[in-house]
Amino acid sequence: MVEPIIDGLAALNGYAGTIAWVVLGVFLAGALLERYDEDIGVRVYAGGWVILAGYWLAYVHYFVFEMKSITESAGVIVAVPLSLYVAYLLVTGRHRLLVVSRAVTFVWLFFLPLSALAFVRRPLIEMTTSHTDLFLSLLGDNYRLGDWYPALPSGLELPGGSSLGAESTLPDKHFPYRNTFLYAPDGHPITYTIRLACTGIGSMSIFVGLIGAVRGSLRQKAKALGAAIGIIYVLNIVRNVFIAHTVGTQRLHVFPDLILSLFSSDDPYLVSYFVGDRILAQFGSVIALVAITWLVVRWVPDVLRVVEEILYLLTRREYDLKGALNVDDREG
Repeated sequence: MVEPIIDGLAALNGYAGTIAWVVLGVFLAGALLERYDEDIGVRVYAGGWVILAGYWLAYVHYFVFEMKSITESAGVIVAVPLSLYVAYLLVTGRHRLLVVSRAVTFVWLFFLPLSALAFVRRPLIEMTTSHTDLFLSLLGDNYRLGDWYPALPSGLELPGGSSLGAESTLPDKHFPYRNTFLYAPDGHPITYTIRLACTGIGSMSIFVGLIGAVRGSLRQKAKALGAAIGIIYVLNIVRNVFIAHTVGTQRLHVFPDLILSLFSSDDPYLVSYFVGDRILAQFGSVIALVAITWLVVRWVPDVLRVVEEILYLLTRREYDLKGALNVDDREG
């Protein structure tokens, strides 16, 4: 009974890219129509939220069964009914949610082209890899950097002098650029690959949406956006270095039986990865996003309007965060 559902979710994931472009198109149409006729814009936005629910549903299998990410799995599972709920509230008269819809439009407009277009995606990944490589080298880590994802070629020399046997071969298709760090503690190959998610582009897009959706002077918005993107990028490099170092040197091999059971794995060399990335780094990222939001609010107070509406969706209570936090609209 469960297997057909899991297989269906896996099949739906194959259409996630197409659904993403449809989401962007519908939300852009809603943003344009809202300027001329709010009621029509509301209905188009509502349709966009329904399609967005389908997009999150398409990623349930990926985050839950493939990535085994606690925070991201919880996020997409909650996002499906929440998106449908926003659509319902919009069509039943809560037009204050238009600001959240505009935020999603800006998020999608920023994130989707950067993630989907190879000529933009590749420089982002290569730049992040280069900076991660720089700081790992300063730590004195013993590793090699190459284009070996998702598998290592036979005969490859490992850090420390040993080499791989013939059982590990490079598939026909692999990344054409150097973005995989290879460690070999105890002669066992361990890799950490810099993907698009490792560039921080997802977190950056959140603040593009928050800042773009509300009113405020261009100068203040530029300050807030520049600070947010800069801080996110630096923290993201710290995150990559932390994960690569702790996984490559197996520094977080703690409670292995519990961790492997929690993430449904039997590879003991993944314990440090699960602890470092799936637990510590991801929960740390949530804390960082809250802190950066507080910083952004000092420049663009109306960002709190979006936060208030998100809190309303989660709690069904009205909030006045500007008053509670003593934030005004004066420029600093």
